[in-house]
Amino acid sequence: MRVRPKLETHFPLIVAGLLLTLFISVTASVMIGPISIPPQIIWKIAFSHIPGVGGWIEPDWSKARETIIWEIRFPRVLLGVLVGAGLAVVGAAMQALFKNALVDPFIMGVSSGASVGATLVILMGAFSVFGMYALSIAAFLGALTAITFVLVLSQVQGRATPIRMLLTGIAVSAIGSAVTNLIIALAKNEAGIRDALFWLFGSLTGAKWEYLKIPGLVVVMGGLLLISQYRPLNAMLMGEETAGTLGVNTHRFRIFIIVLSALLTGVIVSVSGVIGFVGLMIPHMVRPVIGSDHRRLLPVSALWGAIFVVWVDVLARMIIAPEELPIGIVTALCGGPFFLWIMRRNLYSFGGDGR
Repeated sequence: MRVRPKLETHFPLIVAGLLLTLFISVTASVMIGPISIPPQIIWKIAFSHIPGVGGWIEPDWSKARETIIWEIRFPRVLLGVLVGAGLAVVGAAMQALFKNALVDPFIMGVSSGASVGATLVILMGAFSVFGMYALSIAAFLGALTAITFVLVLSQVQGRATPIRMLLTGIAVSAIGSAVTNLIIALAKNEAGIRDALFWLFGSLTGAKWEYLKIPGLVVVMGGLLLISQYRPLNAMLMGEETAGTLGVNTHRFRIFIIVLSALLTGVIVSVSGVIGFVGLMIPHMVRPVIGSDHRRLLPVSALWGAIFVVWVDVLARMIIAPEELPIGIVTALCGGPFFLWIMRRNLYSFGGDGR
């Protein structure tokens, strides 16, 4: 794939600028709240928890401030970073795989499938044999089942057009939502129902340090794996036949990306609930600047997605303060009009047959 000379030169500057923006966003997001705390105190508290560094920092803050910053705000903001980065790279990879710019884990039913599995664990106690990993495993299996249905049911005479896959994904998403609602309707636990409903709209309120280990590991490793596959992803944009002539085993590669996307989405949904449209919007915002080469598109999408979700969470906390909106409602208010704009501009197909 041909790369514009200026882009090759400016790419490190773009990444450095996004990393700086992410650092500023994280700092501002941790500062904002009922109790405002200066940025120097925030980072002194953070560094005081790093082994080997903490002993050099003289504590000049109260225990209450440390609890607010370290136990409540930092885990929440870092979970937002993981959710935004993970959903953005999954969206970019799925758009290349399906050759459709309207695809994302939410629209294709992957998030709904994950929510079915997670709701079964929360309200029915399913998969209890897996202990603390039950929620993540159930969400992964639900996500994998949903995307497999989409892939199989959208095939007619061995061929699936982008628009057929999109419509199948919408149908699978609706079925997943209906099953989730049925599970909630049949549940007897009122407190659990309330928690499940709030969780289904997406929320970062339950973030704790111990909950970040698995999503952190999965998002970092999964993101690096996807970036390492930038050549096959670029080839898939040119069509399966062309990708095959370039040496890509399209059948195996499709299964690999689907399983990896389901794993990432399932783990993210298990800790944050359903947060839609991030994977749809972010690659669209990045491509006009960085191009379609996945060697650059994926890492830049991850950074921009992280920044986006951090600020959306700030907005969700501030709109009706002191109460807060579920973050999924805010992303839907942004993503719905964005989706319609893409449809109106006929930007949903990467040059293929969009019918």
